[in-house]
Amino acid sequence: MRPANLSTILDKEYLGAQYGHHTPVMLWGAPGIGKSDIINQIGERNNVPVIDIRLSQMEPSDLRGIPFRNGNLVEWATPAMLPSTKRHGATGILFLDEITSAVPSVSAAAYQLILDRRLGEYEVPNGWAIFAAGNRQGDRGVSYTMPAPLANRFAHFEVDINLDDWVAWAYKHSIDERIIGFLRFRPELLFDFDPAHNPVAFPSPRSWEFAHRALIKFNDHPELLLGTLQACVGPSAGIELKAFVDSLDQMPDLDAILRGEDIKAPKDIDLQYAVAAALVGRAIRAQDTDQLGTVSGHILNYAKAFRTKEMGVMLVSDMLRAIGDELFALPEFSQWAQSIGNIMLYD
Repeated sequence: MRPANLSTILDKEYLGAQYGHHTPVMLWGAPGIGKSDIINQIGERNNVPVIDIRLSQMEPSDLRGIPFRNGNLVEWATPAMLPSTKRHGATGILFLDEITSAVPSVSAAAYQLILDRRLGEYEVPNGWAIFAAGNRQGDRGVSYTMPAPLANRFAHFEVDINLDDWVAWAYKHSIDERIIGFLRFRPELLFDFDPAHNPVAFPSPRSWEFAHRALIKFNDHPELLLGTLQACVGPSAGIELKAFVDSLDQMPDLDAILRGEDIKAPKDIDLQYAVAAALVGRAIRAQDTDQLGTVSGHILNYAKAFRTKEMGVMLVSDMLRAIGDELFALPEFSQWAQSIGNIMLYD
């Protein structure tokens, strides 16, 4: 399932914990595709804490607690990391990450916590949702088969790779527009992992964020940039990204486009993707200013300059996701919509 749809489901499941109809959710997916980030975004969006417990690093006693003698009885000291209304608040998310990498004895300790929302005398507060995530066995990570009793305690979803969802996330998190343009040009490189070869560095949503950081740190050191990009996304993808970045000196004048001047679209398809990504970034930076309408209007006019209408549709679609429905109110939007004829604009 695509990340945007999963976010809606997880939002509903988080709210369900407050009304007594929450089902624990298990997210499956390859390494680096953003499973943990999806969970953390739910916490940020709802302004609640996310307690991230890496079960692969746990022992059974870490969950169950340490026994101590109280008179003639043995009691258990509840681990401080588990959700507590007093310490953490009445609502939140308990995130059991790397659950498929946990040894069976730890998984067994988690059974009661996940289904019954309790472990011994400890009880998960009612307003807390329980989510988990892990890699599949074919992903060449450290993983164990999930026992049937544990699996039956979750609703299971597999996280798919979706470029539109990643692009929306990338603009929101100010990822370098050169990377966004490159992946629009080479979408198959958003995630390229072959478990049979077990590569050390490979393209993934996580490693493209690393490449974004490398562009920031080494943009002024061209002799180091190729090596650092390859260290993030692998040898082949690193070479392609570096070549793409080097070609951008042929881009048209973006400032002239934003002034409404008649600028022709580049002929090379890679430059067209780069221009589209850069213009969406300019529109985002114009948000919350009195220039947004003017800037967006000029970009909408420029969208008609591309030889292929689909390129203009991609540009306007990305801008619409980033800015919102106020784009519809601009007269330039109606003019652009008429120009694309029978091509549909999808959200």
